[in-house]
Amino acid sequence: MRDNPLAWDYVICVTRPALLLAPQNYLAEVTARLSEAKIQDAVSGHETGPIFDWLMASISLQGISDAIALDYDARHGGVRYVDIESALRAPPICDQLRCYWRFEACRYRKGERTCSEPGLQPFCPLPKHPLRKGLLNVAAYSLFLFIRDVCGGDFVGWIDSRLEAADIGVGALGREQRMQAALIEPLGHIAGVGPKLWNMMLADLLLAGDSRRERWATTGASMIAIDTLVHNFLHRTGALRRLGAEHLYGAGCYAPHGCAAIVSSLAHRIDAREFNPANPAIFPRFVQHALWGFCAAWGWNICNGNRIDDRGRCQNRYCPAYEDCDRVALKGPRG
Repeated sequence: MRDNPLAWDYVICVTRPALLLAPQNYLAEVTARLSEAKIQDAVSGHETGPIFDWLMASISLQGISDAIALDYDARHGGVRYVDIESALRAPPICDQLRCYWRFEACRYRKGERTCSEPGLQPFCPLPKHPLRKGLLNVAAYSLFLFIRDVCGGDFVGWIDSRLEAADIGVGALGREQRMQAALIEPLGHIAGVGPKLWNMMLADLLLAGDSRRERWATTGASMIAIDTLVHNFLHRTGALRRLGAEHLYGAGCYAPHGCAAIVSSLAHRIDAREFNPANPAIFPRFVQHALWGFCAAWGWNICNGNRIDDRGRCQNRYCPAYEDCDRVALKGPRG
């Protein structure tokens, strides 16, 4: 990624419409959602159950529309912390359920009705929870065992200790990235929950779980989740090309010169308090959310494949960034 002042001037210009359209009350909305789930109370009291239930509600939305996932859970009940706690109160017959470090060998598949110990399945509690797909059963047990065995049952205390150990001091270069990694690296090994989803969930939890925890708020504000909408926006606008950071969507988005680094660098070049005085000055999560909302069909629905024929340059003259945008074709030219 080039440190080119002219290129960054362009990126600031072409992303400004998205920032101006972003919900000014973003922080308040996150806080209200967590308050409805009583997460702030759970953080204050180091109560793991409500936080686990809230995390699983978000995990269950993977790979399908929110409406369908929520309707399924409403009809079938989902899974709660107390459900798994009760199921594992007696020593499980399967060794894979005895501790977090053994569980990675479970390999349960709902559709095929297979696992590493198929003869024990009739006695195993894991498949008995009526979740939408087997991967969610696996994720629920993996998360529960992580919290029980790695965190000692206190997820809030574990976050506090991990952030404290990684903290190199307020204002130190790379502080936010070190604290992020201290959480994402171990959590990334939980089965069925990838780093992108952890960034999304932890950003909300850390931003709004307790504003008095400075390390939480600072780390949450810097967490970025890159999806295809944000990556394609940076491609179509020419931001990737001008910064010498062109790459395919995927792991490259989180590489040193990928999309996440660009969004973070952009956030350090603007003052997010311009859009709401309650925002922190440097707020990468807000910038990422603004770009996503500018593109998403259930956001402003401006910069996406439904509105643009990606075989050629964008012709959406209603886009507020149209006159400034490089309008780079996402795919090859029309043949």
